[in-house]
Amino acid sequence: MDTVKQLRDKIAVGQTKSTDAVKAVFDHIEKHESTIGAYISLYKEQALEQAGKIDEKIAAGRPVGPLAGVPIAIKDNMCTTFGATTCGSKILENFHAPYNAHIVEKLNAANAIIIGKCNLDEFAMGSSTENSGLKKTVNPWDTDRVPGGSSGGSAAAVAARLCCGALGSDTGGSIRQPASFCGVVGLKPTYGRVSRYGLVAYGSSLDQIGPLTQDVTDTALLLNTIAGHDQRDSTSVPETMAPVPDYLEQLETPVKGLKIATVPHLNKGADASVQKALQDALEVYKSLGAEIIEIDMPHFDYAISAYYVIATAEASSNLARFDGVHYGYRSQNANDYIEVYSKSRDEAFGQEVKRRIMLGTYALSSGYYDAYYLKALKVRNLIRSDFTKAFEQADCLMMPVSPTTAFKIGEKTDDPLQMYLADIYTIAVNLAGVPGISIPCGFDEKNLPIGLQIISAPFSEDKLLRIARMHEKQTDWHTKKPNI
Repeated sequence: MDTVKQLRDKIAVGQTKSTDAVKAVFDHIEKHESTIGAYISLYKEQALEQAGKIDEKIAAGRPVGPLAGVPIAIKDNMCTTFGATTCGSKILENFHAPYNAHIVEKLNAANAIIIGKCNLDEFAMGSSTENSGLKKTVNPWDTDRVPGGSSGGSAAAVAARLCCGALGSDTGGSIRQPASFCGVVGLKPTYGRVSRYGLVAYGSSLDQIGPLTQDVTDTALLLNTIAGHDQRDSTSVPETMAPVPDYLEQLETPVKGLKIATVPHLNKGADASVQKALQDALEVYKSLGAEIIEIDMPHFDYAISAYYVIATAEASSNLARFDGVHYGYRSQNANDYIEVYSKSRDEAFGQEVKRRIMLGTYALSSGYYDAYYLKALKVRNLIRSDFTKAFEQADCLMMPVSPTTAFKIGEKTDDPLQMYLADIYTIAVNLAGVPGISIPCGFDEKNLPIGLQIISAPFSEDKLLRIARMHEKQTDWHTKKPNI
């Protein structure tokens, strides 16, 4: 399967037809989707119709968009006027959105072809995609293991070459962690860089949409397409404040005088194979002339505690709209309007969603707001300050994405705290609102992928991508693919 850019370029010059590319992808999906389980819904007829129109435009010499004819998948928490938008939940299993998300509009304008919507942890709440209320997704590298979460379907689809590239959402590591587990590239942009309009909200101050791709070049290309201001999203940053550059333009230019910060005491919490892969990656940068410095992030250890107060509080508020009245699932066993509300939610929400709603409601309740939610917001500011100080000393920060490689299905489902700790290295990035990327940097003794996390200052995705590309050009980890 070609990368996004390779296929885009072939289609543009007539070397390949979009129709043939779409047929090839669906042939591959028909062979492997029953094993991987990456998609909740697929749109073959619609995709072939769109591909035919793009082929006609190209043959007639008419202008087409920068992703013309390329098969792309999106996470199923992004609204589309075609198909259902389920969020991996029974409560929205038959919900059809009346409008497109901003990123869907952007993909359509670029003439990309959305071939399907990918599985996820219900309402993006999870680190393994085991919390989906609709189906099971496995890791293409080892089908007994999880693909990561919550964008596990998107990551698995890219790794298994069931699409050229995909979009996911990242609230506490939900793009980067599955990217690491599945051996692909995953970027969480700066908060406000990509519009959240049409993204079903989990944690409104944390959620951010980003790409999952086979390599850094494709990530830059997809970010070019989806980044930018949207007046319908009050958290979308105007381009007068943070202009959107062409992320491909300088991608091949190494960052001169690169200074990389690491946090030694944090890295020691990872498995030996993960620590070794990180050190090997740092050696690659050293060979390119980079300087490695050690810093302290004194409030990083409080990130998980702060995150699970803030995220669950926001989830409690955001999910109150799913009441069995306005839209979505409605219980048939209710005798009055109170039971419509309570039974609809009880019957259709999964255990993890219920757990987070209860935690968030408790944190926001009278008498506990100051003790929990307000204190968590203060910790968040301290964590943001740690990042600010780090980027005054270095161009970027490097650390693991996850303390382990992909774990076995069912291994942590009975221990939510252990599951939450899988995001220990990623959560602080969302609390601070800074960009972070996971790139493949090795394999463990079980031949499972390991990701390197690179973090940079707000709205510095151009530099972040250039730094990631420096490593990619010196290694071939991103070219490895599972044997399926």
